[in-house]
Amino acid sequence: MRIKELMTKHAEWIEASTPLRDVARLLRDRNIGCVPVGENDRLVGMLTDRDICCRGVADGLDPDKATARDAMTDGIIWCYDDQTDKDAAELMEKHGIRHLPVLNRQKRIVGVLSLGDLAYRAGKSLNADVVHLVSRDAERHAMSA
Repeated sequence: MRIKELMTKHAEWIEASTPLRDVARLLRDRNIGCVPVGENDRLVGMLTDRDICCRGVADGLDPDKATARDAMTDGIIWCYDDQTDKDAAELMEKHGIRHLPVLNRQKRIVGVLSLGDLAYRAGKSLNADVVHLVSRDAERHAMSA
């Protein structure tokens, strides 16, 4: 399947200068787990709810003064909307990530693809790949327990 058939459409992105508290509210209010971060009309990173907890709160950042840039994952791995579910799964596996911003060929953001999107919407041929990605996370949790 093509990524455009699987992704969550109408992805929002935020400026790198957005205060962490505002990002946390956005994630909560939209019931989403991550948001791409942009600067000067270019994607520069990804910020997840986990980033806010682990790089923001746990490191003692003031959520009213710290910005998305302070807690985001630098650099960005993305995919095109006309790539396949298999391509996306391979990117997620290779880079150990659970979310991919989705761009069209004009390099405009058109959605976000999550591991959950793959699990929920992808064809049966991808089931083994998705199970492998999820089990990777489960194994990591078990090792830390």
